[in-house]
Amino acid sequence: MLELTEAQIGGWVGSFLLPLFRIAALLMTMPVIGTQLVPTRVRLYLSLALCMVLMPNLPPMPEVDAISVSTFLLIAQEILIGAMLGFSLQLFFHAFVIAGQIVATQMGLGFASMVDPANGVSVAVIGQFFLMLVTLLFLAMNAHLVVFEVIAESFVTLPVGSGMLTGHYWEIANKLGWVLGAALILVLPAVTALLVINVAFGVMTRAAPQLNIFAIGFPLTLVLGFAIVWIGMADILSQYQVFATEALQLLRELARAP
Repeated sequence: MLELTEAQIGGWVGSFLLPLFRIAALLMTMPVIGTQLVPTRVRLYLSLALCMVLMPNLPPMPEVDAISVSTFLLIAQEILIGAMLGFSLQLFFHAFVIAGQIVATQMGLGFASMVDPANGVSVAVIGQFFLMLVTLLFLAMNAHLVVFEVIAESFVTLPVGSGMLTGHYWEIANKLGWVLGAALILVLPAVTALLVINVAFGVMTRAAPQLNIFAIGFPLTLVLGFAIVWIGMADILSQYQVFATEALQLLRELARAP
């Protein structure tokens, strides 16, 4: 009859389950994989497969009791670390969503919304287009493999049980405000051009009050807005590379020991 000691069970918990919770929390919250488009069961299977691949190369894990308060605290800490890494990537993706919503509002297309199948909320069409574009670029440039590399390195740079949420992490968390700035940089040329168009329509209204600005200005703003977005697509790749580099660098900083 097979008998398992408490030390053996604790060793299995520390060597497999603790890394599994960090990896699963990342895959449950990161973009693309952590969306509603991927079933939860598939994400769990992927977490198990990734944990089994990484486990032989991970540093020694702390020995813990199978059922104790300290073990539950370690599990909560691992879930928090993985969720923090996934949330930082979500902010990078939502910078493009915010940029699309700003452009849609300026060109009078804010009322045209659709359900985002990834998040289950209604967003502007332009924002959904930017989200699909950045998702394809994210996968085409193998950024998801970089995320897997970072989570594997995090067990070395941020060992299990080393502690987190110190002042070092709060300083890094303050840097997440670059999301709004990134969105403004993305749409600044388009917003400026649309502002000039709206000012021109205002001058036309003052010069010719009998001109029906709503019948002419609204469709013309839409057409010019689409033309401006189409022209701006020529520079979207270089902007994506800059912001993706900053986002992945922030991900590495978050996975660094305090």
